[in-house]
Amino acid sequence: MIVTVILGIGVVLLGVAAVLTLIRMSKGPSTLDRVVATDVMIAIVIAALATEAVMHKHATTLPVILVLALLGFAGSLSIARFVSDRDKAVKWNVPPDFDPKRGERP
Repeated sequence: MIVTVILGIGVVLLGVAAVLTLIRMSKGPSTLDRVVATDVMIAIVIAALATEAVMHKHATTLPVILVLALLGFAGSLSIARFVSDRDKAVKWNVPPDFDPKRGERP
């Protein structure tokens, strides 16, 4: 009885988290925000599948959970690599005697 109530509360909280994550995915100001929201959504789906497995006392969803975890990790890793390569490509041509407080070049 208590376990069912706790799992029900967990499902409701996962639903609220999924709705908030969908809002961030649609309104995210940058692409990186959308990517992070996608990673969070994958984690929410994994938690929902694990909750369903606990509720029905079976382990048939474990392979799906493992595949989703691997895909989420690989996706996050590739996006982080892409963003770091993009940041390395930006070159700032600032002269060594530039004073940022004055905002002008000598």
